[in-house]
Amino acid sequence: MVELKSQTKATTLATLAFVLWGILPVYWKCFSQVPAYEVLAHRIWWSFVFMVALVLITGRTRTLADEVRGLVAQKRRLAGLALGATLISFNWLTYIWAVNNDRVVESSLGYYINPLLNVLIGVTILRERLSLWQFLAVLLAAVGVLYLTVNYGSFPAVALILAGTMSVYGLTKKVTGLSAVVGITLETALIAPLALIFFITLYTSGNGYPAGFNPTFLLLVGAGIVTSVPLIMFAFSLNQLSLTVMGVIQYVSPTLTLCLGVFVFNEPFTRTHLISFGFIWGGLILFTIARTPPLVQLERHISRRLAGFKNR
Repeated sequence: MVELKSQTKATTLATLAFVLWGILPVYWKCFSQVPAYEVLAHRIWWSFVFMVALVLITGRTRTLADEVRGLVAQKRRLAGLALGATLISFNWLTYIWAVNNDRVVESSLGYYINPLLNVLIGVTILRERLSLWQFLAVLLAAVGVLYLTVNYGSFPAVALILAGTMSVYGLTKKVTGLSAVVGITLETALIAPLALIFFITLYTSGNGYPAGFNPTFLLLVGAGIVTSVPLIMFAFSLNQLSLTVMGVIQYVSPTLTLCLGVFVFNEPFTRTHLISFGFIWGGLILFTIARTPPLVQLERHISRRLAGFKNR
């Protein structure tokens, strides 16, 4: 019962995280006049400040110190943390640039590919197992993504970068095994000094966006909160759920992003998109009902019939 409640909580938080990520393009559109790398530096620095404040408020300083000592003693986990921090930074930069260069629909493609890569990693590296219906569901979604990729008209570099960096980032979170708050605090702590050096260089030369109580700068500061909150939810959920389950929930984010790109930012949605997303959503529905009693019983029946053929 306790495990079930934990799984339900993790699923709820994961869904909320991907809803927030799905609507974030609206936030990043506010910075069309600010270079993407400068927005990234603000995102990193203010995320670090927010996470440190959260650690202090929640009294997790001792836990943080214990985790740091453990990481120093375990080089593999420390390397995983450093790789994760690098990957998520590159992912953030790519996404911010894409949103402000009218590539929101392509970004949604990246996050449609991402769950498929998560499932692939879960099966090949973490040895997670798929049922027959889950396998068919993933195959349907893969056909949709492949069709869209082939018919996109140009090589979807943004989509593949977003998908690849986020998938491997999820794997590093599994490897390091850190708690949500502590893990993100340490990740941002690793890259915050680079952001600080960048700020010093930028503002010393007089090229930084004017600091003060103007709306855009306050939104840049707020980037720390809108970045950290869904990341905490994601990290907590990732420690409770399999990558396969996370892969399915992740479809919430690109679907919301796609809707924003088409209906709010007026980016094109072609017949190719319609066919592709039809396959993807078909796979999602099948995956969702794969564990229902009728399909479980049907899978057992099919397995028995196949076993009978093999024994003949």
